[in-house]
Amino acid sequence: MEEVKRIVDEVKAGKVRPIYFLMGDEPYYIDRIAGFLQNTILTEEEQGFNQMVLYGKEANIQDIVANAKRYPMMADKQVVIIKEAQELSRTIEQLLPYAEQPQPSTVLILCYKYKKLDKRKKLYKAIQASGGLIFESKKMYENQVSEWIRKVLLGKGYRISHKATIMLVEYLGTDLNRINNELEKLQLVLPKETEINPEAIEAHIGISKDYNNFELKKAIGEKDAAKATRIITYFAQNPKDNPFVVTISLLHTFFTQLLKYHGLSDHSPKNVAGVLRINPYFVSEFQVAARNYPMKKASRIISHLRELDLKGKGVGAQNMAQSELLKELLVKIM
Repeated sequence: MEEVKRIVDEVKAGKVRPIYFLMGDEPYYIDRIAGFLQNTILTEEEQGFNQMVLYGKEANIQDIVANAKRYPMMADKQVVIIKEAQELSRTIEQLLPYAEQPQPSTVLILCYKYKKLDKRKKLYKAIQASGGLIFESKKMYENQVSEWIRKVLLGKGYRISHKATIMLVEYLGTDLNRINNELEKLQLVLPKETEINPEAIEAHIGISKDYNNFELKKAIGEKDAAKATRIITYFAQNPKDNPFVVTISLLHTFFTQLLKYHGLSDHSPKNVAGVLRINPYFVSEFQVAARNYPMKKASRIISHLRELDLKGKGVGAQNMAQSELLKELLVKIM
């Protein structure tokens, strides 16, 4: 991410901002930037007296300002880090007077996860006007995560096959912290220069290369009843590793995207990938599925999936076993 690199380069070049307001829906980059600042601005010796971590659940704005206005001891700067700052969202505007005149010797870092400052508010403008930095960490779309995984591994000296990447995204979603944790596990057991393949994912992360939601979606799209049946049988035998709610959610997304595909006038791979926000690798799946599931049928399937989602949550069905839900799912779709 270019903006993250700019922040890192800026600090390494000696330019440190008085306030870093790190906000947004993707906690991964907030954690990474805060961790970098925490470990870089002060030396280890300086950190003991001049680095403080407060938590939004326990502190208030007055506590934060009081700590930010302290003078450093035997150092040029002090660092005050506010974790879980989103807990202060109701009172965050009270930080305005400090933001207008921040302590020159203090670096105040606020980790404001899953929320955003209103750009129209005075606090937002004051942080920027006083030389502070506001960073918004946006949630990645699924089609962006695959490329992110590839780049992260490439930077660590690894390669990854396309199918292995898709398996990770299908299983772990778009939670970058969770994905990064699994990638770090792989790096511990695999030598550098290795190409990570589906077999490695299966062996070290526990995602079956043959029996997963990615393969189920593909089998359903191709109307391959035999393969789809084998997969749901495996799911029924391993319910903890293959929760029904994840399967139903993925299929609902797939058929909703299929409806959008039917509504497109331009079915070129580039346009389809852009409009549906999918990896170009998946475009061929939609081309096949569109022939097997016309618009009316896809619409009916979405309705069935909603009903099954409710049944899976115990609405209108008394404790249906996952195996029964999966069988009904396949019958309703195919």
